Amino acid sequence: MTRTIEFWYEFASTYSYPAAMRADRAAAEHGVQVVWRPFLLGVIFRDMGWTTSPFNEHPAKGAYMWRDMERICAKQGLDFGRPSPFPQNGLNAARVAMALPNDARGAFSRAVYEGQFAQGRDISNPQFLMDALAQIGQDASAVWETAMSDANKTALRDQTAQAQTLGIFGAPTWRTPDGELFWGNDRLQDALEWMDTLPA
Repeated sequence: MTRTIEFWYEFASTYSYPAAMRADRAAAEHGVQVVWRPFLLGVIFRDMGWTTSPFNEHPAKGAYMWRDMERICAKQGLDFGRPSPFPQNGLNAARVAMALPNDARGAFSRAVYEGQFAQGRDISNPQFLMDALAQIGQDASAVWETAMSDANKTALRDQTAQAQTLGIFGAPTWRTPDGELFWGNDRLQDALEWMDTLPA
């Protein structure tokens, strides 16, 4: 049986960008498959009493994050630019990701992150999302129709509620099969090493 690790991510999350771009490769080195779990972090933030990203709420923290992202992306060989506005509205992107099978979900999510953080694209724009679907070989119109269905919207809400139930409060978060949570781009390796200690 293939071992899996859950990757809980939010499209507006800065640190989810470098995480998404290396997750599959890093996991494969440990014989692990990534299960892509998009969710809506803004819902969780609102329950915490925040109306925007904590990086906007606290300017010093925001300034550190932007510089940190420049360093991380340079190290990974990723292009990086600050999206405008920040945070962007990733609702429709999350709905589209939710409508895709896991392997296509990863490819689509990487395309969205590159568009947002490397190319300065507006990820709330339906045409951008349709183009991203076409880029990965999907039938954009068919996927869009599924993504905007009531059933799929409910599935995304349920997945966000599940994130809250699991105690997830930020993105990216990694969840191992025994239920351990590892929060942050820099915790992926720790999560994978933890999995190496679990019984087969």
